[in-house]
Amino acid sequence: MDIEQARYNMVEQQIRTWDVLDPNVLDLLFVVRREDYVPPEYRSLAFADLEIPLPGGEHMWQPKLEARVLQTLTLRRGDAVLEVGTGSGYFTALLAASGGEVTSVDIDRSMSAGAGSKLARHGFGSVRLEVGDAAQGWGDEFYDVIVLTGSTPLLPERFLAQLRPNGRVFAIVGEAPAMTARLVAWTAPGSRVTTDLFETVVPPLKNAETPSRFRF
Repeated sequence: MDIEQARYNMVEQQIRTWDVLDPNVLDLLFVVRREDYVPPEYRSLAFADLEIPLPGGEHMWQPKLEARVLQTLTLRRGDAVLEVGTGSGYFTALLAASGGEVTSVDIDRSMSAGAGSKLARHGFGSVRLEVGDAAQGWGDEFYDVIVLTGSTPLLPERFLAQLRPNGRVFAIVGEAPAMTARLVAWTAPGSRVTTDLFETVVPPLKNAETPSRFRF
């Protein structure tokens, strides 16, 4: 496989056509090598328009979703970023390459360790990796950007409470088959603006917050 041609085709045929036009984002897709974060048995599918399986039943996002979310977050250098769900480490690398000071949390210790090895090998050793259940919030720090890489039926209020002024949370909210990619932005103390971006379906975070069910 011609890796560089496949990467170029991914950007031109999948990502640009999904309204990802920010040159900084597009440039990063050539710099941060997606194939280096894909499990070896799926390397030939690194640029395909599909979710790639990861150990433990997890999946990498489609390339176009990764790029669209990165564009939506509009990271600024030095932004404090919380990523919930480290996964392969690829989106973590994109966040760090965009200038974010990234804390990434995964519930699976082996997944976090594998991602850490890849990130360190590619110069992202400053990313802080944590192991634990962050599906409903994490720690007591405040962040400029919070991104959930798995879906959640409900967006926990705790994430919104952890935003710094002008911060934003990205999450895919809802339950299959109806999920919405959503950006919630801090505008003033106690005030936020919610923007629904597009519809998609991704697997839920383990232990994600769910609505209470009425029982007879």
